[in-house]
Amino acid sequence: MPRVCSITGAKVRSGNRISRRGKAKHLGGVGIKTTSVTKRTFAPNLQSVRAVVDGAPTRLTVSVRAIRSGKVVKAPRRAFLRKHGSIKVG
Repeated sequence: MPRVCSITGAKVRSGNRISRRGKAKHLGGVGIKTTSVTKRTFAPNLQSVRAVVDGAPTRLTVSVRAIRSGKVVKAPRRAFLRKHGSIKVG
């Protein structure tokens, strides 16, 4: 399964991990030097969510950014409890 958001299309992006050493000049050093640059990946924060799509609950892989911004309408947990109220035990 690819790491892609179903709503926003957010996917894995690549970047650099930069290693540095030394002491900053304003702290009395001779400056910070870059010692190595290696590739790394930035993965989106994806969650599996039951969302309402075309009136039916569907399981989607959605980024947390889309959930927080309100682009996803979550499906209700149980239709039975909404219809009949709380269940009395005992």
